[in-house]
Amino acid sequence: MEKGYLALILHAHLPYVRHPEYASFLEEDWFFEAITETYIPLLNMMDRLVNDGVDFRLTMSVTPPLAGMFADSVLQNKYIHHIEQLIELSDKEIERTKYLPQFHETAKMYKGVFMNSRYVFAEKYNKNLVNGFKYFQDLGKLEVITCTATHGFLPLMENNREAVHAQVKVAAEDYKRHFGRGPRGIWLAECGYNPGDEEELKKAGISFFFVDTHGILHGNPRPKYGVFAPVYTRSGVAAFGRDMESSKSVWSAEEGYPGDQRYRDFYRDIGFDLDMEYIKGYIHPDGIRKHTGIKYYKITGKTDNKQPYNHFEADAAAAEHASNFLFNREKQVEYLYDVMGGKKPLIISPYDAELYGHWWFEGPKFLENLIRKAYYDQDTVRLVNPYEYLQDNPTNQVVTPSMSSWGNKGYNEVWLEGSNDWVYPHLHKVADRMVELANKFTYADDVLRRALNQAAREVLLAQSSDWAFIMKTGTMVEYANRRTKSHVTRFNNLYDMILGNCIDTGYLADLEFKDNIFPNIDYTVYQTADLTR
Repeated sequence: MEKGYLALILHAHLPYVRHPEYASFLEEDWFFEAITETYIPLLNMMDRLVNDGVDFRLTMSVTPPLAGMFADSVLQNKYIHHIEQLIELSDKEIERTKYLPQFHETAKMYKGVFMNSRYVFAEKYNKNLVNGFKYFQDLGKLEVITCTATHGFLPLMENNREAVHAQVKVAAEDYKRHFGRGPRGIWLAECGYNPGDEEELKKAGISFFFVDTHGILHGNPRPKYGVFAPVYTRSGVAAFGRDMESSKSVWSAEEGYPGDQRYRDFYRDIGFDLDMEYIKGYIHPDGIRKHTGIKYYKITGKTDNKQPYNHFEADAAAAEHASNFLFNREKQVEYLYDVMGGKKPLIISPYDAELYGHWWFEGPKFLENLIRKAYYDQDTVRLVNPYEYLQDNPTNQVVTPSMSSWGNKGYNEVWLEGSNDWVYPHLHKVADRMVELANKFTYADDVLRRALNQAAREVLLAQSSDWAFIMKTGTMVEYANRRTKSHVTRFNNLYDMILGNCIDTGYLADLEFKDNIFPNIDYTVYQTADLTR
């Protein structure tokens, strides 16, 4: 007998990294690697499930920057070059390892992965993976939700409500362009929620969002069912809280499944291991070593003496872990069902999508095993998406969640501390100036409209929470600094040109070429509310 629900939520996001001015740009590899290792494996998984008649529900954000990169012809063609290079490298690896049986089967596996990736990307989905995610959404299996426009962290925009409005409104409009209808749900960047933000969600026609556990538990009034049922905010938009128990089994570095010694080691890559003369054609043209995606070792343990990877052994581990995860959810649901007096609990299990496949190579196999086992092997837990749950369970408590995020310590510290606090005076200033421009020029056309629209793009790109996060973690800090400064500078240049009535059309065209996100953006999204009535 069904006693509860499980909602698997995958947050798919990458910052908008697009550099058409360079033939090869190192940070664009973030996108290319995720296509091969996460997005295509997830699409292949859903394809197999549908073909086998397995009914499933999965929820996945495709953030506006990610959707924009999927749809961009420059990045599409660069990915084709990228994957064809990997196919060539895998052919060399098959030859190199033919007398190394501990690696040879793995080399052949990679050749199959890369060949399949090229086929799925170029032929099946016509170079735009949005087509794939839309297909499964239209089938009713996948619920695609949006995110703030550039993954902007809303709690640190509280001083400018027009900026909050723009992050939500632009995202909703961009979603319609890609998916043919409005978004039902949103992943607030970093699960960053500030009371009152739900009013902007309601205006955009969004029905639900997610918060971290303490966002619900510290809500007012205290929620009767904790995080095991959604709550309605006073605007009528529903908030779903993360279940810590199911999250920990995957996320925890010490206790989580991805740390099992049988799984592939992410860090041992031939881009670093092999001789420079052999590998130089497949790393950065400047000779900077990088991950190729070909990795021959398993985690093994806390040792430098890594053992060869065996994908059959790893696949067996993924099946074992899927069984364990489902067993634990069944027991969790049975316990909660009794504690909640016969009300069916809902377990919300959210994860970064890129964990599945990129960081945890076997993650998509774990997920597929879990979905199949949930369908065939039990009837205690039913997979649902949040919108479907609300349709079946329309009566829920009204609670105002507390300000919260899913970052370290649960609030704003990750995005506002000593390494990155310098950005906020600039971000607040450009947002204020954008509102000033939108209010001054209530109508514009031709070059002036283009300049105002580009100014809005630069503000949004500067507000990406990714830059502050990178500064905090200490990875690729120079790039994050440069991106923040460049978007602020570009905006300020446009601001001066617009107010001075001296717009440099060549400069404007160059920015439109480089920072081409949101082709249909309308700068009036930044106008204050009383001007738009």
